[in-house]
Amino acid sequence: MAKLGNTEFLTVVSNTPLIALDLILHDEQGHYLLGRRVNRPAQGSWFVPGGRVCKDERLDDAFARLTREELGLNSAQRSDAELIGVYEHFYGDNFSGKDGVSTHYVVLGYRFSLPRRLPHLPLDQHSDYRWASAEDILLDESVHENSRAYFVTEAVAA
Repeated sequence: MAKLGNTEFLTVVSNTPLIALDLILHDEQGHYLLGRRVNRPAQGSWFVPGGRVCKDERLDDAFARLTREELGLNSAQRSDAELIGVYEHFYGDNFSGKDGVSTHYVVLGYRFSLPRRLPHLPLDQHSDYRWASAEDILLDESVHENSRAYFVTEAVAA
């Protein structure tokens, strides 16, 4: 899969929605993983890990790539996760910071569990990580609203 240059990708972001997978990962205690985003959009906010689906990339392959890149997992499979819904994320900014260009994602949210917490998480997309309960996530305004949306039904069920 060829990677677009910034100019070409900005044209895509300006004109189309992007497809992404978000990874709602929980441990045995029912705490969920959040990372503080390094990049735009949502830079500086706490967010669940995830990322874009590439052109000609099957969802199973995207899931495996994203769990490897975002979490350092080498054997995660989409069939082990639960699709919790399709979400729309709208941002007033974009990866490049160019004025007047918003970002629109159509996101498939996948929840899955790990028997243990991950000891070493990549720092490419997130500067820091933390684990939190669904209730704490819903109350914390430093968690981006698009990530908090995944936990509304989770907190009600708990």
